[in-house]
Amino acid sequence: MLSGSPNALHREGDDSGAREKLVALRGALLRLHKSLLDMERRDYEREHGVVNTGELFRLVVDDAQFGWLHNISEFVVRLDEALTGKAPICPADSETAFDLARKMFTPTESGDAFQKQYFAAIQRDPAVVMEHAELARLFSQTLPKEKKE
Repeated sequence: MLSGSPNALHREGDDSGAREKLVALRGALLRLHKSLLDMERRDYEREHGVVNTGELFRLVVDDAQFGWLHNISEFVVRLDEALTGKAPICPADSETAFDLARKMFTPTESGDAFQKQYFAAIQRDPAVVMEHAELARLFSQTLPKEKKE
């Protein structure tokens, strides 16, 4: 059984600091996902013409051009499950999520397929650059103490 909203900053039984970090990460990833989706839509429409909302939804689900964005969607779904699940949120949950996100959202030409796509997106869209900067700032604010020194 699920309880509460994934946007709620506080829930009984949860470590409030850990929950707030997960909610912040979720929000940053949703904003980044929106920027990346907008970028891919513009690219698609340049080549194929304007698409309506229903067609865009089908493209996001089925078209290879949008497929790489599924990793972000899946990450957000996992955060939602943690934030609304029965198990209380503890600091280890937020540390694990941030460690995974830091690894996933390291843009590099020599990384995995997602990291390469993400690197290319940062090179071509200023909105993606801005959202990446916000995510990087969130990452730096949530480094474990031993990693900050």
